[in-house]
This record gives sequence, structure tokens and C-alpha cells, in this order.
Amino acid sequence: MADVTRWVIWGSSGHGKVVAEAIGLRGGLVELLVDNDPLATPCVPSVPLRTGEAGLREWLDTDARPGRCAAIAIGGARGADRLQIAALLRGLGVALPAVVHPSSSVSGSARIGAGSHVLAGAVIAADAMLGEATIVNHGAVVDHECTLGHGVHVAPGAVLCGCIRVEDHAMVGAGATVLPRLRIGRGAVVGAGAVVTRDVPDGAVVAGNPARAIGKGKQ
Repeated sequence: MADVTRWVIWGSSGHGKVVAEAIGLRGGLVELLVDNDPLATPCVPSVPLRTGEAGLREWLDTDARPGRCAAIAIGGARGADRLQIAALLRGLGVALPAVVHPSSSVSGSARIGAGSHVLAGAVIAADAMLGEATIVNHGAVVDHECTLGHGVHVAPGAVLCGCIRVEDHAMVGAGATVLPRLRIGRGAVVGAGAVVTRDVPDGAVVAGNPARAIGKGKQ
């Protein structure tokens, strides 16, 4: 994570709490929360909360100091939403460094994309590559030479064995296992606890052991 101290978190929910904690453990200071829901409440006590783009712009106009960064705390199969918000934040001059929890294990040869989160206990192995706004959640494993696209979410406890490709906006559910050298298609969803033994097509929803198609998601 970049050596910065001043942060905005977009998303005032449970994932926002997790990201705020990781930022704090790296010496960062969360100055503002933003959420699109006007009924949202602050996920971090004493930190102000604004609503949506308009609220963020208004707040930035009152404090023009440079060097502010942001984290997008929107989990689940909402990778396209994370990427859209990332583009907005960049347009406002806000940086998007990766948030890497200090208890995670990240290989020196791995590459972590802008705006991504690697959370407590996660493992990113040798030559793995994460795209932008990708989440590798608590205790998840992304083994050697895996490539994750933009807006991917690997949920808690999921295991991606070596040489797997996960395309943009896909989600691998909690506790799922994906066997080596497979492809998870764009916008696909792998259900919690599934064992994936063959490629998953774009937009498919799979579940079970072995995983089988049960529906269609968003591409």
C-alpha cells in the first residue's frame, strides 16, 4: 500500500469497517465515508458520512489539500460498480492505491492492481496478478500464476489453485475451491463451497461438488 495517511472510503457497510481497519493498521487515517444510500449510517464512529457523488464533490470543495486516497468498500458480485466508482474518483483527482492487510502474505513477484483489497490472512502467491478494484477476502488463497481480471471478488476462505484465470467482474464464493488451470468467465459466480473441476462460461452461476450450472449472472 502506498505511504499515505488520508483516506476516503466509499461504502459505509461491514466491508467498510474491514477496509478501515486495514488502513488504520498501515498508519492511515479515514477522513470521510461516502455511500449512495441516503439512509446509510457511518461504519466508522466519528467519521463524517456524505451521500454519493454530490456529497463527495461538496466535501472535496471544502478541502483542496492534495494527497488524498480512496478505497471502494463494495463487496459481492458488484465489480462493475467498483470500477465505475474508481473511474469517478480518478476524475476527481483521488488516488486508488491497493489496501493490503499486514497479516496477509503477498509474494514479491505478485502484482496487485489499483484499488484492490487483500485482506487479513489472504495469500497471494508467486507471479499472481490482480486487476483493478479486485477483492481477495479474509483467508482466501490465490496460488501461483493465477490471473484475476478487474472487479473480481474472491470471498473468504476460497482457494484458487495454480494457473487459474478469473475474468472481469466474476465472483468466487466463500469456501469454494477452483482446481488448477481453469477459467472462470466474465461475470460468472461460483457458489459458496463449490468445487470447480471444469471451465465456467461467461455469465454462468455454478454451485455444488462438482460445480454445475444453476443459472445465469451478469456479464
